[in-house]
Amino acid sequence: MTDAPRDLGRDLARIAIFAALIIVLGTVTIPLPAGVPITAQTLGVMLAGTVLGPRKGPLAVLLVLVLAAIGLPVLAGGRGGLGVLVGPTAGYMLGWIFGVIVIGLIVRSGRLTWWRTAIGTVVGGILVVYLFGIPVQSLVLGVDLLPTAASTVVFLPGDLLKAAAATALTLALAKAYPPAFGGSIRLERTRARAA
Repeated sequence: MTDAPRDLGRDLARIAIFAALIIVLGTVTIPLPAGVPITAQTLGVMLAGTVLGPRKGPLAVLLVLVLAAIGLPVLAGGRGGLGVLVGPTAGYMLGWIFGVIVIGLIVRSGRLTWWRTAIGTVVGGILVVYLFGIPVQSLVLGVDLLPTAASTVVFLPGDLLKAAAATALTLALAKAYPPAFGGSIRLERTRARAA
């Protein structure tokens, strides 16, 4: 008898849990006049990348975006519907997909360490998301790219805090419950201390 159905069930459950986490974190939101709210949803995206990795993490994000597309209020501020996917935040949501892949690739490129996790969350969870989000926001709002990029500076401190939180939570989860990573993470070896 094979464990494939059991493994598939576990993977689907983990993807669903992280999709739900992304949705729940979207309830923590601060609207801004620029049209892109400050939200904790990106923390969920970062965690999906660090814990689920580059193959399953994007599936959690895609699940959230599909639910949004069919009209469920799963995005920041209870938004949903196809209109959200073509609005000023559309590029950021597209960036989530690629960002979670980059996070997973960096974090899984070796043993799980705080510095690899921090680099992954900053590069994938901030830089990649901004690289997709800023041009689309500029296009949708009809504002030049440079002022749009400058307007995102207000998000950077919060995003850096979320990257730090994602790093700390990932390392704590790895220590407390390694099976959350689906057996696909190499934990940093701790040096045995002399008694």
